[in-house]
Amino acid sequence: MPSNLVVQAQADGVRLITLHRPQALNALNTELLAELADELDAAAHDEHTRTVIITGNRKAFAAGADINEMAERDLVGILNDPRVAHWQRIAAFPKPLIAAVNGFALGGGCELVMCADIVIAGSDARFGQPEINLGIIPGAGGTQRLLRAVGKPLAMQLVLTGETLDARHALQAGLISEMTQPELTVERALQVARSIAQKAPLAVRLAKEALLKAQDTDLASGLRFERHAFTLLAGTADRDEGIRAFQEKRPASFIGR
Repeated sequence: MPSNLVVQAQADGVRLITLHRPQALNALNTELLAELADELDAAAHDEHTRTVIITGNRKAFAAGADINEMAERDLVGILNDPRVAHWQRIAAFPKPLIAAVNGFALGGGCELVMCADIVIAGSDARFGQPEINLGIIPGAGGTQRLLRAVGKPLAMQLVLTGETLDARHALQAGLISEMTQPELTVERALQVARSIAQKAPLAVRLAKEALLKAQDTDLASGLRFERHAFTLLAGTADRDEGIRAFQEKRPASFIGR
């Protein structure tokens, strides 16, 4: 069992993963990242898990990387940092990933938020990439994903100054999808996750992949991928079930085939 996570598999196809290093504001050390990557790998291969939520506690989603651990690494250690592979596995999770954020999401915590597909944040949440204050820069996708999320001017300001962004401004900037009362953050994330979990799994997975293509490729290539995915789904049992359910005015029962 993981020692830095609390994992709850819900009966409705949702897996809730809670970061659990409260004494360190959920700082992302190597052990926690390895456990998180392993849990996401397990969820990716579990046909009963359709959506995953990552959350922290009311004080912090994750306050950044573990600075004490970082201080112990020399240049050779950085060049051979095992966390790189863990981050790659987290970012490659193929199913819908929701971040439910309260409190601080700084440095690696903000980078983890940006690996999620949907971000529900409490009004007390604060986001930022303060690595510049340590004489370094974000190293787990912070510069690349932040600019894509909020645009060049704001990304430059946040990264170069180390300033933080409150939830209201994060919503306006497009860094999060929804803001709620802090005590309702996880419950709202569960509502969204359960809604997604009721949809056809193959359609959900291809829809996520198509949307991500829009960030990484030109319009013509993205449209070709979308049309290819649309055609593939036309031959699935879930597509037939979805149409029948609509015609019969009943909820669809999707099986993932």
